[in-house]
Amino acid sequence: MAPRANWKGFLRLSLVTCPVALYPATSESEKISFNQLNRQTGHRIKYLKVDADTGDEVPNEDIVKGYELEKGQFIEVTKEELEELALESTRTIEIDEFVDKTDIDPRYLIRPYYLRPDGKVGHDAFAVIRDTIREMKKVAIGRVVLTNREHIIALEPMDKGLVGTLLRYPYEVRSEQEYFDEIQDVKVTKDMLDLAKHIVNQKAGTFDPEKFEDHYERALVELINEKRAGKVIRPKERPKGENVVDLMEALRRSVGREVSTEAATAQKKSAKKPRKAVAAQKELLMPIGGKKPTKEMAKKPAGARRKSA
Repeated sequence: MAPRANWKGFLRLSLVTCPVALYPATSESEKISFNQLNRQTGHRIKYLKVDADTGDEVPNEDIVKGYELEKGQFIEVTKEELEELALESTRTIEIDEFVDKTDIDPRYLIRPYYLRPDGKVGHDAFAVIRDTIREMKKVAIGRVVLTNREHIIALEPMDKGLVGTLLRYPYEVRSEQEYFDEIQDVKVTKDMLDLAKHIVNQKAGTFDPEKFEDHYERALVELINEKRAGKVIRPKERPKGENVVDLMEALRRSVGREVSTEAATAQKKSAKKPRKAVAAQKELLMPIGGKKPTKEMAKKPAGARRKSA
């Protein structure tokens, strides 16, 4: 079942309009998440919204947004006032222009969404807009309002639907000169470049997300499983970085190491096909998501929580 839409409205290209829904294309719900606990009692920490001056708890219906003009002086803005802002993009994604994908600086990319027709009507108009973008090999640029803010959105075809990526505004992107001005101008020799290129060629491949494993997430799961089993957690020795004294020698050694690694990998593949990370994760005592614990997991081991005094 698809998740709930973040936004519903209309997609419009000139006079061609169709109802659409916007869905998040990514999720972090499967990642390990932690609660904050009281070290003394083991109880969860609860946050309350309180008046900064009186210390009294304030119910949600009495909380409004405020813009601080100066210290302690605010202009209140209600939810209704924000909803009344006359922005066409609140209900409609108007395609303003078409650009080449290479024109979009990666620093402006925020997050992707899936866009599809909403309901049984409008599929024809949606297909016309989608296929036009695909045939022209362009990216459609429009505007959409999410969480009371107007965003730029870049639309690209994907299979039968569209992927919309939110973009940052220029004032949100810092200038690289603030950080790069102090980098020294170094003349790299041809020999160094040739060795470095050789390393790159040995590591060349095609991007496949399935090849990558979230090692930190797996380490978190292993840590939690060890603590569940009552094992003593001992600090592991951290890898030490090596000081590069002779850059040419380091490059030569790198080339040799890559050759050895490549040969070992090829031999390992021929001997036994490695399992994917997803299959390996299923063997863990606790699922990575941690959202729907099994009956065994629901039983808390003795000493898992301190009793209050």
